[in-house]
Amino acid sequence: YEFAGRRLLDALIDLPFALPTAVSGIALVTVFSSSGLIGGWLEARGIQVAYTWVGVTVALTLIGIPFVVRTLQPAILALDPALEEAATSLGANRWQTFRRVILPAILPALLTGSTLAFARALGEYGSVIFIAGNLPLKTEIMPLLIIIKLEQFDYVGAAILGFLMLAISFLMLLIINLLQAWQRRRTGMVN
Repeated sequence: YEFAGRRLLDALIDLPFALPTAVSGIALVTVFSSSGLIGGWLEARGIQVAYTWVGVTVALTLIGIPFVVRTLQPAILALDPALEEAATSLGANRWQTFRRVILPAILPALLTGSTLAFARALGEYGSVIFIAGNLPLKTEIMPLLIIIKLEQFDYVGAAILGFLMLAISFLMLLIINLLQAWQRRRTGMVN
């Protein structure tokens, strides 16, 4: 839909692509720490974000949103409005129309975007390192563990962790390719 501020919203969605990840991590800590604008308000209500898994989730969501939105956008634009109108004329409510008409049409794109976001999150370092706080066995992330192994001259341990990340990344790329092939078959677009 066209609405006032749409271009600003588009720019905000793309911001994680352009913003250095360390800058976004520092910004998240500034906003979500106990002395931050949102963090102070949340902590007064018993919710701590900075230096918890919640903060890690917020950071990874921030860097993953553009992948999901930009993958879903073309699928949503390709939807024929007549399908929704037909469902409504047949008595379907909004939820039924979404569940039976819209969701099946956008599901491959949604899964692809989510998988891309997850694959990106696997190796994320800059935005997560600051808000995670690197608490042992609580908020450590794999890239940090690799760096720790390297600093301890444990090259075998670092290589094993690196290989594990490589294997998971390869699996994510395979899943993305399978999802895209599924989407092409569903929409009739065959290469």
